[in-house]
Amino acid sequence: MNSELEYLSPEAYFLTFDLGLASALVTLEYDLAAIDKSNRSKAQFVFRRRADIDRDIKRYWDGDLMLSARHLFDSQKMLKNRLYSN
Repeated sequence: MNSELEYLSPEAYFLTFDLGLASALVTLEYDLAAIDKSNRSKAQFVFRRRADIDRDIKRYWDGDLMLSARHLFDSQKMLKNRLYSN
């Protein structure tokens, strides 16, 4: 991870390597603060925390998060475009 992101407070930011979870959080309109692409084999998505992010993450992993399929895939497409762009 680059030096700028090493010092992010876990109280202020949520970090994940999971593209599916990141896509769901973008769909729920959580603020994507950064994408750390310093590791060539995987990227890390950095989100600013809001009050309900932990609840929504749990709902995602429990399979209880209901989202529009079109909005989810649009979010995933946007993230992939950002991953593979300069």
